[in-house]
Amino acid sequence: MKPIRKFTVRAVVPTPLAALEELAANLRWSWHEPTRRLFEAIDPDLWRASNRDPVTLLGEVAPERLEALAADQGFVEWAERERAGLREYLEQPRWFQSLGAEVPRTIAYFSPEFGITAALPQYSGGLGILAGDHLKAASDLGVPLIGVGLFYKAGYFSQSITDDGWQQERYPVLDPDGLPLSMLRHPDGAPVQVTLALPDDAELHARVWTAAVGRIPLLMLDTDIPANSDALRSVTDRLYGGGGEHRLLQELLLGIGGARAVKAYTELTGRPLPDVFHMNEGHAGFLGLERISTHIGEGLSFGEALQLVRAGTVFTTHTPVPAGIDRFDRGLVERYLTPSLVPGVDLADALALGVEPGADPETGAFNMAIMGLRLAQHANGVSKLHGEVSRRMFGDLWPGFDRDEVPITSITNGVHAPTWTDPALLALAESNLGTGDTEHADWGSGAVSDGEFWNVKRSMRLQLVEDARRRLAAAWSQQHEGAQPPKWIGRVLDPDTLTVGFARRVPTYKRLTLMLQDPERLKSILTDPERPVQFVIAGKSHPADDEGKRLIQKLVQFASQPELRERIVFLPDYDMGMAELLYPGCDVWLNNPLRPLEACGTSGMKAAMNGALNLSILDGWWAEYAADDFGWVIPSADAAGDAGERDALEAASLYDLLEHRVATRYYEHDEDGVPVEWVRRVRATLTGLAPELGADRMVRQYVELLYRPAAEQADRVAADNDRGAKELAAYRDRVRAAWPRVQVVHVESGGVESPHVGDELRLRAHVDLGGLAPDDVAVEVVHGRSRSDERIEHARSTPLAPAVSGTDAGGDVEGPQLFTGSIVLDRAGGFGYTVRVVPRHPLLVSSAELGLVAVAS
Repeated sequence: MKPIRKFTVRAVVPTPLAALEELAANLRWSWHEPTRRLFEAIDPDLWRASNRDPVTLLGEVAPERLEALAADQGFVEWAERERAGLREYLEQPRWFQSLGAEVPRTIAYFSPEFGITAALPQYSGGLGILAGDHLKAASDLGVPLIGVGLFYKAGYFSQSITDDGWQQERYPVLDPDGLPLSMLRHPDGAPVQVTLALPDDAELHARVWTAAVGRIPLLMLDTDIPANSDALRSVTDRLYGGGGEHRLLQELLLGIGGARAVKAYTELTGRPLPDVFHMNEGHAGFLGLERISTHIGEGLSFGEALQLVRAGTVFTTHTPVPAGIDRFDRGLVERYLTPSLVPGVDLADALALGVEPGADPETGAFNMAIMGLRLAQHANGVSKLHGEVSRRMFGDLWPGFDRDEVPITSITNGVHAPTWTDPALLALAESNLGTGDTEHADWGSGAVSDGEFWNVKRSMRLQLVEDARRRLAAAWSQQHEGAQPPKWIGRVLDPDTLTVGFARRVPTYKRLTLMLQDPERLKSILTDPERPVQFVIAGKSHPADDEGKRLIQKLVQFASQPELRERIVFLPDYDMGMAELLYPGCDVWLNNPLRPLEACGTSGMKAAMNGALNLSILDGWWAEYAADDFGWVIPSADAAGDAGERDALEAASLYDLLEHRVATRYYEHDEDGVPVEWVRRVRATLTGLAPELGADRMVRQYVELLYRPAAEQADRVAADNDRGAKELAAYRDRVRAAWPRVQVVHVESGGVESPHVGDELRLRAHVDLGGLAPDDVAVEVVHGRSRSDERIEHARSTPLAPAVSGTDAGGDVEGPQLFTGSIVLDRAGGFGYTVRVVPRHPLLVSSAELGLVAVAS
């Protein structure tokens, strides 16, 4: 008989064990192994059954066991030591506090999903896991971040696979009272409630849950409250669910409601209001409109408020394909962006932010990424290659500028080593290397022998094998109620066989089934009698993506063949709990996306952190870190005639590498059964690569390259009663109005008859400024190598100066004005140059920022 409602009854913990409740309430336990060991000691079997969740554990453990532990002075002291360690971690200065006064006071980090722990399933894939790792690393470094997201009642979905291989979705409802969350409340105990005005005089209300992620508060808005109608209660029902209007409501709530939740939180806690707002993808873009509305209410115009908002906003794009961006019907957005929702914001101004370059502003879609870029003065992709892809994909926002000048930088993603490193590897570092920092340990040290290391790696592989068998048996029992799992499931995988992992979301571009291009050849690799290979595969397809589901079905059907089912397995319901065993248990991590469509691909980073070598297309993070000691590159068949030929060629390269490079190296054992060369490469990976892959490196770069400059820029434009914002808005309007008349009329050169290296080329450019003053612009000669008539390569810019000073040559001068200068020819070979005019203002971060340029014809 099924219950009509479920809820969680929290345990009454004896007073001597009060430290356990404090430790369970802070999600630092999800990456702090000593705290996890403490909870495991309460009841090891129940700890595993609770999916290593202290809140669930304390709710399920027998009262008699708690009373016995309360009487155990040794355990009580152990718990008190861990609580003292947590309090010290929360209170003591860390890296960020060593940077001095010129740093952001608070950074608000908005993301539609957060992957902190399997116990809080508010993520679908890499975007959420990255956001979770960002918060954890920020906590470890002492960065004053506030995370902002939504609380989804059913999370993403739970996956099961039918007998014929088709994905099915279930949506188990989460009870927030059974999760490590607390409700944000006013001093009188009343819940904080955020309200958004909707069309037809309706209102959307949300309560705010808070999660303590170490030092970082994570605010999560939840619409499942009685104040809402049944339809509006479901706005936060599930992640990435529903149609366009449902998604729009979620993103309005995330951006506008999230900004209001941050304001309420800072007022209640006394923390400073954020001076930097970071949008992790475009889903939270409406937060910019909320902030603009606030500044308009303080007396600024839309243009002035926009400059204030842009100065302190960071936008990170994670998608390398336009299809991955949220785009809404213009009429739908127009219906919701009412004066009641964002007071003072003119609808036309708001809609213009989301218009795609070249699209009809009256009928075109409203693009959330385009809005994010227009609202942020600081933007980045998530790997070097993805930065290049992003500059190309969004380059039309800055017409006339070369791709390298498009103001989108890159910070390569990282992974949080304490979360993803297996406890067995941590224990080895602690016992032999004297450190709990596996990311920066000296894994090349003789203090760890090759044999010791290989035994630990085998134990991690065995752990994966046992977990895979348990999961497959549980999935069989779920599909065949009352039937015993077949005996072959108990023989699935072998802890002494080369193990290749592949786990990720299943959009088509990630090419889950590339390995099946030649099924017979893959069979021979899997079943080789001397050098067998086994595959462990997992992943979820979006519920609406039938093509992705067909890929899963094809893979599952291949793997179900009796002669193969012990060598290749698909594990259903991929989540963080599975990943924590999957990455450490693999020897090789496979990644074969369609280049360059992988923005970063952090799963391979997590595998490397656990002593796996990568076998990957040169895409995402691997494009900048690949090296012989770290794995193998699958060559890209960029010159292939079509997609089918490309897949066939790249699959053939994959098979060749597996057979002739990977397997042969893995099975080269010494007399003690240790693959010495393989272990050398793994140790080189841990020593040389792992420190570059850490989320601590990533967050430091965000602070130094984006957060600090954004905070400094925000201070500059807000100083002296927003004087900078007002000046910049007036300058922007004036320059835009004049720009159609700005042109380079004529360019003269001299000083070089027969060019040689070291010669000086003198230039005179006659420029019509269209009524602008010389100080309003920069006139530059752009020069560099030129092997064709179409492009200047490795271009450099050298300023030309007005022939009369900017003071003498005002904006009233009629006709072209003269600018002069020279460049030295410092290299031999083809050379080309042109002259251009770009806006210049001390508060512009980039000369390309306004998207205005006039180039000599």
